[in-house]
Amino acid sequence: MAHRYRLGIDVGGTFTDGILINEETGETRIVKVPSTPKDPSIGFLEAVERILREASIKTEDVGYLVHGTTVATNAIIEGNLGPTGFFTTEGFRDMLEIQRQIRPALYDLLFEKPRPLAPRYLCFGIPERLDATGEVLTPLDEQAVAAAAEQLKKEGVEALAVCFLHSFRNAEHEQRTRDIVNEVYPEAVVSLSSDVAPEFREYFRASTTVINAGLRPIVERYLSNIEDRLQDAGLEGELLIMQSSGGVLTFEAARTKPVFMVRPRGSSSPRTSARSSISTTSCPSTWAARRPRRDSSSMGHRGLPRSTRWARRPGPSAVPREPAIPSAPR
Repeated sequence: MAHRYRLGIDVGGTFTDGILINEETGETRIVKVPSTPKDPSIGFLEAVERILREASIKTEDVGYLVHGTTVATNAIIEGNLGPTGFFTTEGFRDMLEIQRQIRPALYDLLFEKPRPLAPRYLCFGIPERLDATGEVLTPLDEQAVAAAAEQLKKEGVEALAVCFLHSFRNAEHEQRTRDIVNEVYPEAVVSLSSDVAPEFREYFRASTTVINAGLRPIVERYLSNIEDRLQDAGLEGELLIMQSSGGVLTFEAARTKPVFMVRPRGSSSPRTSARSSISTTSCPSTWAARRPRRDSSSMGHRGLPRSTRWARRPGPSAVPREPAIPSAPR
């Protein structure tokens, strides 16, 4: 059967908007319904049913549906991520605590770093090491991986992020770690940095992977709920979801890499999106703890209050010089 229509649904904080396009004639129809923050899928399905009913369109005539949502971004902002563990190379357990030198105000002495998305007691250093080319310097300690997985199981951790040094060059250790964790703790959802963000700079790769791991259970439940209800309604078209770059993902891909759905401040890169979220929006408690900035009019050129700046040392007094004596002609 030839599908004639495309359907787009965007869930916002106040309203859920829908647009239906006839591929043959170019005719469009729009609809707006109230959003349902407690369960965004309810407003989503209401918009789908209403626009199809008003246009007298059958669900089987819809070729594919594109969905835009901020459910992933909201989960970070509201601090609703599930418990997340973190495995990294031995000696780099504090990577998420140390973070980077980047800060919003370079001379703000009262600045407080946001809390890491994975608490330190859920971070484990695993004996293993690759060099910058991906060659193995220290083999993976599989017993240490199994012991750490057992500990996460006791803590009831829902998700796990794995980020070993230089794994973007060689993903073998991370992949083997995932296999061991799946054997010890099958219920855990594992995200590998070599899959999510295979780029250099360990902290950004690690933080992106941790966000992806924490989002996976939330996005999985959200998309499964929508998919099941759409199938019950008879809509069999392809289901796609907007990603941060402006392109689309299948629902299946979004389940494994939900970090691509994070869209803070219009960023197009999932790595930069995650970095922006973890540094500026991931911890509402830091907003309250942050103290108001001083008025710039009372600040000196070095960012310190004018009252605390050292006084400039007085320069030499201006002594008039005698005019130069012209040299005698030769």
